[in-house]
Amino acid sequence: MWRRFRRGALRHHADHAQYVPQIESLMRRADPNDSWHVRANWMLDLADWLRHEPKVSLLARDEWRRLKHQRLRFLLDWLDAHRDVRQGVQNTLRKTLREATGHELFSSTGMPRESAFFSELSERLVKLVLPRPLGQHDLSTLFTMMFPDVSDAEWLLELDDRTMMRLWKLCGDDGIAHGYRQQIDEAMLYLVQMVVAVGISPAFRQRLEPRMQLLATPFMSLRRELEHYLISNTRDQGALRSVRMLLAVCQAQTDRIYAHLDEHGTSLGLVYHLERMRAQINRIGRLLDLRNAPGSEEGAGQIQAVLVDLIVAHHHRSSVRDLIRRSFSLLARKMVERTAYHGEYYIARDRKEYKAIAKAAMVGGLVVGFTGLARAAINRAGLAEFFEGFFHSINFAFGFLLIALLGGLFAARQPAVLAPALAEKMGALDTIDGLRALLDRVAALLRAQAAGIFGNLLVVVPVVAALGFGLVQVWDRPLMDPPEAARTLQSLSIVGVTPLFAILTGVLLWLSSLIAGVADNWFALRRLKEAIANHRRVVHAMGAGRAERFAGWLERNVAGVAGGVSLALLLGMTPAIAHFFGVPFDVRHVALSAATLTATVGSMGWEVLLTPAFWLAFAGIVAIGVLNVSVAFAGALMLALRARDVPRRIRHIVYRSILRRATLAPLAFFWPMAAPPRQAPAVENEEEPVAGAHEPHRLSSDRTEDNV
Repeated sequence: MWRRFRRGALRHHADHAQYVPQIESLMRRADPNDSWHVRANWMLDLADWLRHEPKVSLLARDEWRRLKHQRLRFLLDWLDAHRDVRQGVQNTLRKTLREATGHELFSSTGMPRESAFFSELSERLVKLVLPRPLGQHDLSTLFTMMFPDVSDAEWLLELDDRTMMRLWKLCGDDGIAHGYRQQIDEAMLYLVQMVVAVGISPAFRQRLEPRMQLLATPFMSLRRELEHYLISNTRDQGALRSVRMLLAVCQAQTDRIYAHLDEHGTSLGLVYHLERMRAQINRIGRLLDLRNAPGSEEGAGQIQAVLVDLIVAHHHRSSVRDLIRRSFSLLARKMVERTAYHGEYYIARDRKEYKAIAKAAMVGGLVVGFTGLARAAINRAGLAEFFEGFFHSINFAFGFLLIALLGGLFAARQPAVLAPALAEKMGALDTIDGLRALLDRVAALLRAQAAGIFGNLLVVVPVVAALGFGLVQVWDRPLMDPPEAARTLQSLSIVGVTPLFAILTGVLLWLSSLIAGVADNWFALRRLKEAIANHRRVVHAMGAGRAERFAGWLERNVAGVAGGVSLALLLGMTPAIAHFFGVPFDVRHVALSAATLTATVGSMGWEVLLTPAFWLAFAGIVAIGVLNVSVAFAGALMLALRARDVPRRIRHIVYRSILRRATLAPLAFFWPMAAPPRQAPAVENEEEPVAGAHEPHRLSSDRTEDNV
């Protein structure tokens, strides 16, 4: 019983080695006088017999599809040879199709049912655990249960026209065709009402220029023309062309909405409604083709195309992963494109930019020194876990905002524009020149991170040492007690959990950059710049000019402020939450850890420099810096690749090329190398260039990464 329940198919369909006993036992069960559920289950058994494949087989996928076609043709031939059984099968199929309601099959199968993204997501998750039951006269559920695999669409699409006509003669007649034509009309009317509801909504119309009256929108015109075409009940080619033209115009309107979202921010709910509208418009076009198909072999081909589209759409809709990927892909692209023009931009192409970043990092190191001292004081206060994390968050937030206000830089913090800076060089990754440009950008970004770390450490170490020495002179006590200092020194050792904590801290650094991008997108989506610049009270208090400048400053710095505050909350509260659940975790950031190590040395005395524990902790600081940057950078790189829809093969080439360059030329990721000498320009008329000589080389295989 368990095997039958798990397989979802009747056992005897797989035990027979010959077709004839299987067909005879299955066909003689057909009885038009049975109830709806008995006849529907018989149709499911029939579909299962046609599409059954053993779990272990030496045949390829194409061979199995050909074998299924042979089964179907053999079944039809056997029914033609047994007229008495054929009559019962034919009556059973036609009665089932005549009683079934098909408008939901044409209008809802493969379409998002819920009105919001999270409602649709929860509905799909519930469906994975509790599948939809087979209702009375429910053709939609019966159809999806008969074709439970997406590969069934390929099998159905490869059926020849003669076989399709034989199937239609077995299952249908003129009465069934007339009934389903009416149900197709009902489905199109339902779909066009759904399209109109979204197309005339304020969230949609406010993003379209120029503004037009409600009755003049193409969506209202589409409903009128479709109703006129269906009521005429004739093959009016002019009305049909008008409906098709309006469908194309409505599709173009959705493209304009996407362009608006690219410029002014992305709304996840609006993206969901747009995706549903595009699917509904495409379904209306499919149903129009089916309704106007002639009663011949061409008509059978249209039926075949619609059924294949229903199977593919149903399985595409049932996938939770596809819903999440499709809904968040535009949001990821929006974050990658918009933040390229906002917030700080850290890149070291040459030594001049490298020195500028290092100077900014020195300013940040000065603030980090005091932040590390305050962190040590909070740790010694003996507060409860929650309040300790809360005050750590306030300390970090104040420090990060002060660094941003002074124009400084906090080491290893990933700016919101890191993913956009990478995505900018992903337009031609299928060429060697394009891949080389991306690798140069990666090296420049990582050099900027290295400059930030060096600048922070050059200042934070002497600042913490001076502060520790001053406290000893004033209060005659070190920053840490000797037992606490010994424990701290041991916790920073590279031999232990320090690398793991550094990796998790790198994840937090990447999450803060992600939050910064989301905040920038939210600021643009809500049009807060215009709202603040034109707010009556703000203008009255600050004046029109100051209000405009203040709104512009917020637009430019909202990503940096959101990133700093979110990083402070993540670094401060994550250890407290982890400890609440009994999970040991502590922040391992390179600058903060260097400040802690300096305070430990000052508390234990300079003779600790000669002990192995210090050098293990020093190696831990080096590992922390490398892991902080690499993990956070890897997250930004994957976001950029996903946002640009880079194929899997090219992504693997990018990963291997970065690792290869890091292995062969590691210094390029820490210090800007001297630029190669420029080549002399070629003489203009010296020689005709060979055709295609200056065309970029395509990445035809994985070995081409050796040329980069």
